[in-house]
Amino acid sequence: MTRLASAFLSRPALVCFITAGDGDTEANLQALVDGGADIIELGMPFTDPMADGPAIQEANIRSLKAGTTTLDVLKIASEFRLRNPAIPLVLMGYANPMIRRGAGWFAEKASKAGVDGVICVDLPPEEDHELGPALRSQQIAPIRLATPTTDEKRLPAVLHKSDGFLYYVSVAGVTGNQQASIASIRSNVSRIKESTSLPVAVGFGVRTPEQAGDIAKVADGVVVGSALVEIIAKFGKDAPSILNEKTSAIANAVHSAG
Repeated sequence: MTRLASAFLSRPALVCFITAGDGDTEANLQALVDGGADIIELGMPFTDPMADGPAIQEANIRSLKAGTTTLDVLKIASEFRLRNPAIPLVLMGYANPMIRRGAGWFAEKASKAGVDGVICVDLPPEEDHELGPALRSQQIAPIRLATPTTDEKRLPAVLHKSDGFLYYVSVAGVTGNQQASIASIRSNVSRIKESTSLPVAVGFGVRTPEQAGDIAKVADGVVVGSALVEIIAKFGKDAPSILNEKTSAIANAVHSAG
């Protein structure tokens, strides 16, 4: 059984996102794990993060100004894997940094770094002729995204050769403060699960333990990102302790919901 499959096995999973190279990434990642995160999403900084709201856009800018490269992200991933052999690690980002050296190069390096899955936000299934096959050849899960507008005609294409889990983007728009109603999330997760055995994790707009707990009652996982990235921006070198506290509160709500 893969690390990703194990994370969803007995209870809803908490998926935590931060941007690589934004602040003390090593300490911040460990704070998330120690706080109860079941899966880590590590953002790859990019100049034009079109799906992200202001908090993550600014994190990308801070990381790039600090000189973070794709090789740096892979090094962070490799060091994380050495410290945390059992926690699933997913790289999330955009196609350009992943394929500019070739999809095969990226997949091989990610595999050696201990990466379990990859979310490529701006690469639709119809155009995924290289990255998806390269990832699968290295036993890395290509994780796709569905949205409220992913209808019955579109869903099969999204699910085709997707693996690990399905990331359900609960609102139409960018990451940040928006949040869908729990009724909408329940309805769409139920609809999606009729077509796949993959776990469904819900993200975008999740900021509080109460929100996360409500979602965990109707989904297999909950994704939290902007609320954590904002802590890094606000507290800088003091962020790890605040991240740990925030993660612990959300993890308790998610896990008890199951």
